Amino acid sequence: MMSRWEGLDEFVAVAQCGQFSAAAQRLSMSSSQVSRQVARLEERLQTRLFYRSTRRVALTEAGQTFLQHCQRLQDAREEALRAVGDLSSEPKGLLRLTCAVAYGERFIAPLVTEFMMRHPQLSVEIQLSNHTVDLLHEGMDLAIRLGRLQDSSLVASKLAPRQMYLCAAPEYLQHYGRPHSISEINQHNCLIGSADIWSFASQGNETSLRVHGNWRCNSGQAVLDACLRGIGLCQLPDYYVLEHLRSGALVSLLDNHRPPNTAVWALYPQQRHLSPKVRQLVDFLKQGLSQREEYQTV
Repeated sequence: MMSRWEGLDEFVAVAQCGQFSAAAQRLSMSSSQVSRQVARLEERLQTRLFYRSTRRVALTEAGQTFLQHCQRLQDAREEALRAVGDLSSEPKGLLRLTCAVAYGERFIAPLVTEFMMRHPQLSVEIQLSNHTVDLLHEGMDLAIRLGRLQDSSLVASKLAPRQMYLCAAPEYLQHYGRPHSISEINQHNCLIGSADIWSFASQGNETSLRVHGNWRCNSGQAVLDACLRGIGLCQLPDYYVLEHLRSGALVSLLDNHRPPNTAVWALYPQQRHLSPKVRQLVDFLKQGLSQREEYQTV
């Protein structure tokens, strides 16, 4: 009786290589064997997985969907085998992670790329999105989250501190003065990013303030640029503003009311905590982020 798993490895190899011959070489099989296994798989599924030409093959829409699931199955199979082996083994297989766009581009993606280069048996897929991704539903190994965590069934590991700063350019303060209390903030033009609720510490507790202004953009870098130009106040994380606070291009305000220190977190499903690729990447990210100048205090 034919195994329901039969043909999956051949299908993934063809999809990744784009040719039956290249897939056969990778799998140490003949091209005819690979082609036969894929054809049988298509027959069992009763759907076409590839568009075939004389030189290359391309995935159909069904094939693209099926590939994502097969890669997860391969990955889970490898994790199951490694779980009973040496936990210090070399990271390998597909590692899928998600992170917010700006932070991911600036900090996480370069470190993940360096990690992958050190471990050639590993392949990575990074999904940058400002929307919260459901790790279990999307088959993700790891998520990098910023700020304060909500209650979750996921395992959380702190990667780096994250402090919010209320700032303004000296030119703005010369024209409009500086706020001396939280209640005075809305007497100023506030540069609003992705949220118009700013957090502060007041008498040992965290308090929220809805702010108002004539400028808004869901990009931290754009908010920073507007603040440097003297348009208004901003509240941004340390890695955006510390360089400019050191140079004097920005002034930190209401330091006694900074919101309680939040963090950068690595979140992953419980079953991933034994995976060498996840465990070693989390450690690598911690070390890499701790060495960046943006995370050294003013």
